[in-house]
Amino acid sequence: MTVWIYKIVRQHEWDEVQKTGIFTGSADDRRDGFIHLSTAGQLRTTFGKYFASEDNLLLVTLEAGPFGPALKWEPSRGGEDFPHLYGDLPSEFVHAVTPIHRGGDGRPSFPPEIP
Repeated sequence: MTVWIYKIVRQHEWDEVQKTGIFTGSADDRRDGFIHLSTAGQLRTTFGKYFASEDNLLLVTLEAGPFGPALKWEPSRGGEDFPHLYGDLPSEFVHAVTPIHRGGDGRPSFPPEIP
């Protein structure tokens, strides 16, 4: 069974990935020592808590399997296990990159697999 995980990135962060082929994380990721990721069920809360006031955001979709032991599931918000990537994210591991648009009500529009 495929396990999908997600990363919200800023357009300027992804522009760097297009040049280098590697995402080394946001400033917050580098500060914490790992790349913060979310499951589909965690994504809306992550967006609301950390990105609600930002524009020019992208949703990066990843398959968990290829990361092997570099991907750890660790307790975070409310004790819930979140995926954390200890290492860089090579662009060849990216399944899809989708712009996050907002509806007329200002809420983000995510792909259908995001509840």
